[in-house]
Amino acid sequence: MAYAVVDSLTRTIPRILSQDEHYPISDEGKQLIELLSKDIALLRGFLEDSKEEGMSLETRIRDAANRAEDVLEHLMYEHLSTKAHTDIIQYDFGELKNAMKEINSIAQEVEIVQQQQQGGRPAAQSETRLSLETEAPIVNTVTVGLEKHVEDIRGLLCRGPFSPQVMPITGMAALGRLLLPESFTRTTKLPRTFQFKQVEKGLVTDGDSTEFKIQKILALKKYLIVVDDLWSTKAWDDIRKVFGNCANFNRSRIIITTQDEKVAHHVSSFLSPHRMNLMDERSSWSLLKQMVFPDTKLTPDMKKIAKKVVKSCGGLPLAIVIVAGILSTVDKTPISWEEVAKDVYRVIVEDHRFQNSFAASYTNLPRPLRSYFLYMSGFPEGHEIRTSNLFKLCIAEGFTISENEAEGYFYNLVRKNLVLVAAYKSNGRFKSCRLHNLVRHFFAIKAVDENYERRLSNSHLDLRELARSYASTLRSVISFQRNESSLCGLRKFKLLRVLDVVDTDAYSLPTTVFDLFHLRYLAFGCPMEVPSAISRLQNLQSLIICPSKRSRKYIYNSMDEAYLPLEIWMMPLLTHLISFFDLFPYPEGSASTLKNLLTLSVVKKLICTEEMMKLICNVTKLTITYFGGIYQEDYQLHNLVLLSQLEKLTLVVKEGSLKAKPVFPETLKKLT
Repeated sequence: MAYAVVDSLTRTIPRILSQDEHYPISDEGKQLIELLSKDIALLRGFLEDSKEEGMSLETRIRDAANRAEDVLEHLMYEHLSTKAHTDIIQYDFGELKNAMKEINSIAQEVEIVQQQQQGGRPAAQSETRLSLETEAPIVNTVTVGLEKHVEDIRGLLCRGPFSPQVMPITGMAALGRLLLPESFTRTTKLPRTFQFKQVEKGLVTDGDSTEFKIQKILALKKYLIVVDDLWSTKAWDDIRKVFGNCANFNRSRIIITTQDEKVAHHVSSFLSPHRMNLMDERSSWSLLKQMVFPDTKLTPDMKKIAKKVVKSCGGLPLAIVIVAGILSTVDKTPISWEEVAKDVYRVIVEDHRFQNSFAASYTNLPRPLRSYFLYMSGFPEGHEIRTSNLFKLCIAEGFTISENEAEGYFYNLVRKNLVLVAAYKSNGRFKSCRLHNLVRHFFAIKAVDENYERRLSNSHLDLRELARSYASTLRSVISFQRNESSLCGLRKFKLLRVLDVVDTDAYSLPTTVFDLFHLRYLAFGCPMEVPSAISRLQNLQSLIICPSKRSRKYIYNSMDEAYLPLEIWMMPLLTHLISFFDLFPYPEGSASTLKNLLTLSVVKKLICTEEMMKLICNVTKLTITYFGGIYQEDYQLHNLVLLSQLEKLTLVVKEGSLKAKPVFPETLKKLT
């Protein structure tokens, strides 16, 4: 979280310094902000290089950077609210100086730490870590629910001498990847705390080189080496050097378990990774039954509760094992089991085994991805998140600067088996996703621990209640409540960047919304009036007006039209305009080109004049509808060819509505 806040602050500082026409600042103020920028750059570099989580300085960096950004954005907001656009305001920089004092103190400590590291970094921090345990007992029984996996792995291991020697197993945490090799062989592992140099010293004596001696030992007879929970390609490359070509001897094998698909493909270019998925309902039930009541027939009430518990585990074997352990220790009565079922998420995520599994998943994420992932945990349980919306939200929040970068981050999370893909687009890219409920619950708690909730509403609280705690700092509100209370008290959220109130019952936006100068993403339900005051949101990037739950019956052929105001042409940063029922206003006289506009959807009866095409010249995604009888209007669709960046076009046309045929640009990739 410290990195996310510092990264956000590094983007805020240039904005306030470069837009002097909006909020002119005195020379003293500029000097202070420039000094702050230097210290923040130092802290950002320090956090990027640091691999250890929870270091003593992180909390201080996070809190100080939060405070500094709050102060700067409040200054910007208050200046705009005074409407003194041309006068240099003599701000009271006392609050900023206090924040800077702490940041400067931390920066000095960071410089000392960096000098110590450069002067003689401890060897332990630079060594590759290898995970093993000595002489584990032979396991003769197959783990319930993993029989098919064990059978597949055994078949791959027992192939002829020319088959691939390194076998990767991948999947999300808590699936039991290590149980597969343990199910049919003696497994030799080293403790995770061991370092590779320590492993070498324990295996060899003086004389020949360490690597040569290890190779001689491994060449004596067949072996199976299991490298568990590998997190980087570099770690494998370091380990692999020691084996030399001895993996070719005596039909020996090396198994790698990893959460990262990239690592899995890297370790073996010949053999596709064996992927472990969530257990199905039948296997989950068999595992719980085997562990808790193998020889007991449950009453209908008890069976109903047990089924409820299994469903809550969501196919995670470790979760089932944890709950089974609890159920085995309580009375076998409906009352006792129901108590466990009511609090099953807490029981699971507070177990040290579960925490250890997923804490590593978080620690091994690159720092920019951590805030991105914690943001996803703010969505409700079971919610299917559209990736296109997620990317827009992450840009608005400042996690990324472009949709390509946001998509790259998302692919990284999927590759590391932290996010479940719910649906794919026709081109094979991801359309929607969700978090496993237990994973979401665990990281929602993690977000609170890292003070992340001060920036993101968890989508359930009444905003009036939320305002009492976080009004001055909250950056994102996404509401899923069907009541008007989610629009009350918005005037208190001065630093809001994201406001999504699509599914409220409100029919109009309060005027206070248009005072939210920092707002970058605004989504609300239709039908709802869009006033000319929308142009006051000069930082707005995404404007989304779509059917709320109360009006889903109105789709393309709705006659209930809401008109966008002409002032929409006065919003230079607008990137995505998605409006299901609106008529796009034809500019009167001179109009500014919306150079940043990439998405325009859905527009009714758009007249594609040359002038209009020039004003939206960089659009990559366009949806137009033509409804309501036979029109005599010439919509000039032959001018679509002028949209030289257009990649995706959707035309919804009633037969006989158009006089001319469209002409498409060569850049078009998808036509509906």
